[in-house]
Amino acid sequence: MRTLVIGTGGREHALAWALSRDPAVSEVHAAPGNPGIAEVATLHPVDPLDGAAVAALARRLGVDLVVVGPEAPLVAGVADDVRAAGVACFGPSRAAARLEGSKAFAKEVMRAAGVPTARARVCTTPEEAAAALAELGSPYVVKDDGLAAGKGVVVTDDLEGALAHAAACERVVVEEYLDGPEVSLFAICDGSTVYPLQPAQDFKRIFDGDEGPNTGGMGAYTPLPWAPPGLVDDVLATVLQPTVDEMARRGTPFAGLLYAGLALTSRGLRVVEFNARFGDPETQPLMALLASPLAPLLHAAATGTLSDVPPPTWRPGSAVAVVMASKGYPESPSSGDVIVGTETLSVETDVHVLHAGTARDAEGRLVTAGGRVLAVTAVGADLADARAKAYEGVHSISFPGAQWRTDIALEASRG
Repeated sequence: MRTLVIGTGGREHALAWALSRDPAVSEVHAAPGNPGIAEVATLHPVDPLDGAAVAALARRLGVDLVVVGPEAPLVAGVADDVRAAGVACFGPSRAAARLEGSKAFAKEVMRAAGVPTARARVCTTPEEAAAALAELGSPYVVKDDGLAAGKGVVVTDDLEGALAHAAACERVVVEEYLDGPEVSLFAICDGSTVYPLQPAQDFKRIFDGDEGPNTGGMGAYTPLPWAPPGLVDDVLATVLQPTVDEMARRGTPFAGLLYAGLALTSRGLRVVEFNARFGDPETQPLMALLASPLAPLLHAAATGTLSDVPPPTWRPGSAVAVVMASKGYPESPSSGDVIVGTETLSVETDVHVLHAGTARDAEGRLVTAGGRVLAVTAVGADLADARAKAYEGVHSISFPGAQWRTDIALEASRG
């Protein structure tokens, strides 16, 4: 099978790497990719948002499967263009990707499907936002209705800050605050069949102890030793399958990766958000532990035959990913800083460096080219072992102004 991964980040590197290890895959291509992805795939220049260009590239390469990684191309309908060209594509249609593209739409679907979630109000004026904040109370949760690269959410006790965020957005969803730990649960779907993956947990804030501004994610780990028994079955029955069934009922079946962000609250399970693609950085540790070949799962989902392949299976042990971010991230990330030390790590040492914001400069040196630069991902016998290996890897890499959290999976590893 020939495959083509669309995107430039750590998630796409993790997917391309998993596909490259799949015995069913003869070729891995990526567009536009990054220097890390180039180690496991042949790169091609393309605008990921140009559906016609992506479809033409897929046809020219003769690939059997296109995997669209980022949310923006999915919301723009790139998967529709690829399928219209006669190529199987893993990724929801433009209509189905609205589950991520509009938080208001996602709330509407959840209500119709009976999925447990936070009470919310959709607001388009400062007056509506002020009324919703007064009704739902503090801590205040204000979400930009559209795509915001994982940084469109403000959770604060500061009413003025909440109002300012609402005023800066064309349309917002104001929600009640959900207490309890958050969990990410991904599911591969073909429009009717749903295969959940292992739960993972990511860390959104820039500093230790969940302090500082939101980011796209500073690290993640899987599995969750503290998760309640039966969590995956519960989420499948109450969240994932009802949502997929409701999307099918609407005539917009969801085929691709459904990402459920969950809160395990004192009042029970609640959905925080839906995404329509693999999450970053949770994908990195998940792919490190995936025992099943990836291509058959994604191809079956793309062709409506998911029930014909076995559900995913997992290696024993744990995996931890620690994100190394550039100087100034998330407000003003630095670019062009030389990165050294990545060549000393390899999968053979249970540590894998997955590239996100990297590039080559005119002299061929590896340099930073974005906010989240690398995800150092390690596999271990348990969380403590995986953490130790991941942070050993982090400390062997350097670039000016590098920043990372030191507490990824720390509490979970301590039991």
